[in-house]
Amino acid sequence: MKRQLQKLFYPKSLAVVGASRRQGSVGFAIINNILDSSYSGEVYPINPKYRTIDEVRCFKKVGDVPGNIDLAIIATPAATVPDLILECGKKKIESVVIISAGFKEVGRKGKLMYDQILKNARKNGIRIVGPNCLGFLNTSIDLNASFASRMALKGNVAFLSQSGALCTSILDWSVTQNVGFSHLVSIGSTIDIDFHDLIDFFGADPHTACILIYMESLNNARAFMSAARAYARSKPIIVLKAGRSSEGARAALSHTGSLAGNDLVFDAAFRRAGIIRVDTIAQLFHLAQALAMQTLPKGNRLAIVTNAGGPGILATDYLMEHGGQLPKLSEEVVSHLNKVLSHSWSKKNPIDILGDATAKQYGLAVASCLADNAIDGVLVILTPQDVTDARDVAEQVSAVCKGARKPVLACWMGEEDVQAGREVLEVNRIPNFRFPERAVDVFLKIYSYFKNIELLYEFTPAIPQAFYPEREKAATMINDVLKKGRYRLNEREGKLLLSLYGIPVNLGEIVSSEKEAVIAAKKMGFPVVMKIASPDIGHKTDIGGVRLNVQTEVAVKVAFNEIMASARKHYPDANLEGILIERMINKPTELLIGANKDPFFGPVILFGMGGIAVEVFKDRSIGLPPMNMALARRLMEGTKIFELLKGYRNMPGINLEELQFIIYKFSYLVMDFPEIKEIDINPFVIDHEGGAVLDANIVLDQAITADPKHPYQHLVISPYPSQYEKDVVLKNGHKIRLRPIRPEDEPMEAELFERLSRETIYFRFFGYINEVNHSMLSRFTHIDYDREMAIIAEVKDRNKYKIIGVVRLIAEAWNESAEYAIVIADSWQRLGLGNIMTEYIIEIARSRGIQKIEADVLESNEGMIHLLRKYEFDFRKSEASEYHFEKNL
Repeated sequence: MKRQLQKLFYPKSLAVVGASRRQGSVGFAIINNILDSSYSGEVYPINPKYRTIDEVRCFKKVGDVPGNIDLAIIATPAATVPDLILECGKKKIESVVIISAGFKEVGRKGKLMYDQILKNARKNGIRIVGPNCLGFLNTSIDLNASFASRMALKGNVAFLSQSGALCTSILDWSVTQNVGFSHLVSIGSTIDIDFHDLIDFFGADPHTACILIYMESLNNARAFMSAARAYARSKPIIVLKAGRSSEGARAALSHTGSLAGNDLVFDAAFRRAGIIRVDTIAQLFHLAQALAMQTLPKGNRLAIVTNAGGPGILATDYLMEHGGQLPKLSEEVVSHLNKVLSHSWSKKNPIDILGDATAKQYGLAVASCLADNAIDGVLVILTPQDVTDARDVAEQVSAVCKGARKPVLACWMGEEDVQAGREVLEVNRIPNFRFPERAVDVFLKIYSYFKNIELLYEFTPAIPQAFYPEREKAATMINDVLKKGRYRLNEREGKLLLSLYGIPVNLGEIVSSEKEAVIAAKKMGFPVVMKIASPDIGHKTDIGGVRLNVQTEVAVKVAFNEIMASARKHYPDANLEGILIERMINKPTELLIGANKDPFFGPVILFGMGGIAVEVFKDRSIGLPPMNMALARRLMEGTKIFELLKGYRNMPGINLEELQFIIYKFSYLVMDFPEIKEIDINPFVIDHEGGAVLDANIVLDQAITADPKHPYQHLVISPYPSQYEKDVVLKNGHKIRLRPIRPEDEPMEAELFERLSRETIYFRFFGYINEVNHSMLSRFTHIDYDREMAIIAEVKDRNKYKIIGVVRLIAEAWNESAEYAIVIADSWQRLGLGNIMTEYIIEIARSRGIQKIEADVLESNEGMIHLLRKYEFDFRKSEASEYHFEKNL
């Protein structure tokens, strides 16, 4: 696949099928764009009507072309395309762009042609961009393989769009704003090549530093998330997702379903992948400009330099309202500015240098801010004044910003009076905006990207105690319910299921008569809670199906009859199992913990304020499983009620670690059972002494049954693969546990480095490592199990576990090959552990469909050379002191 995408976007030869001399046609625009550019590859126009086009020989069909063709661009009527794909297959063309429209978007006939194209392409190993697309541009090879009217400027931003019209708009804007692109790709109907393929390709593209996406729909959420998580850490990915509507918040059977609207799930998924989401085309453009032109902020502290008080106040208001900080100027900066500015300047941030400020004073003020360690970025605002030359100020600001390690954004307010200044700023790669709020918004969004990445890969604490869910009992319970033709658990069943995963519940007793109700209440002790028990009734409170604080035997009898009567009235056909009696629990804080199955991203976890007004306040946070302790904490922090949970005024805080652990366990329940459609725990009551589930509503999915061979296919993020855990015995009799690495293993990974000699480190990393820090360790421990597998060898020593070896396999996106590496602690070498771990990782590679394993080894690393030759790796000398090993699987 990588080879095919390389041929597609960096073709050495291409054919334009449907090339034309007829002005105004798509075929004319495409061939004209290519021939008029400085693209150096071979170009073959294909059209039986012509012998030549623009003095270039034209062929009747691709099969007539004498040479090889890397890429075919098809711009012919839709009905001709399926057969043209077969012709491309005969010519061994592996990459195709289909410009043509008129397929599934026009009805059944078009859908049949669409399906035939895909069938023909797969039969011949062809990868396709489109159909119904604009084409693409690659500025590094001066190729405009589209019918866009102009070429983009060279830059380092790749723009991927499902809208061809948006491509042409951003292209037109970019030229006037001096913003360059590495690639613009219109992906059209995504019959084959989709966002995840392009993220993987441009993520590794040396000409691309960040990726912009305009998205209308998403076909393969798991592959998209995997690709985005692989590259968002090193290359910012910005998405404008169209379709923010109430469609996702469809009618649901629980509070969770109505609160976890689809657009909110996209927000949660993008955060989890490290993606920046924007809401408007303007934000997309502005972020593209800033990312293309400026360094990125390490914090949210913004200094504002302005010659007018009003715009400075507006910028400050927006900054503070949206999570930024207005840093206090240091005494050194104030002292310096007192010497170079008017004595009436503001003496604080925003730095109002007044309307008569000179260009030199602007430059000095900006330079002072850039030198202040308490400032992360600078916004320079200019309003037109009689004594202010917008161009001179722009030149001074540009001069002091050269080589700056902090972002500088500009707001030249006005139009004609400041246009000359804007042009200077653009030439000097300083993004400029019409309004100060837009500049502040860009600064904060770029900062939020870094903050989110930092949080995603923060240190992950271990769970506070061992967790052994009773999965088999839970599976039996769910299967028993399904066998009865039911798709909703009653409340008691729901609580039992939760308790099997270690979640504390208030488990009561279902009774079917007044007498049984009184006996149960006396056994539990007054006061009690009484609820209707029925798998057909979800929101019990809405029909008068709940009585709280029932104090006496008489009150129990009355409540029993009233609840049953109300239930029969509102649900005459419901299966009424009786009344659920529970002990009354009084705790001040009510929470909602829920799960809902999203059509794109599968199960999502919801946390927030609970109680009967949950849909009124809508204080909730959404996350994707799997959850670890750190991610559970982030989920909680995304709500307003989190401040109360920490402790507020005279109310003591709760045990936050205990609540994190409950969310952790809850996510495992959702992961383990794709049959679960919705879970609604409301309320989960809690105080400083602990918490319990008071009500649970669990709905099963009628269309899903578990697949034992692929138990986690319903998730978009692969969970910890426990199937790879196993015990082995070394030559010296030591029992070793082999298992996949976890984020929680970071401390043990750090300790492993302490047990590695300098020589071992040099052999493994082809150099010495001066510092082992969190950033480095998190890259080793936070891995995407869909793409990478790291198996650790773990041994227990004096009641403490430690890592004594790691074997790692990093696959490229399409599983065509994977890079192998291994390191064993020095004191555990020559005991057969390297053999065992290598053999095991090869076995795992085969099971995952990886075609080839590769490794680079220093010539002096005789132990590794011997190991790989033992497992029949082929090798060759790749560098003066290195060997390259390969093993085809």
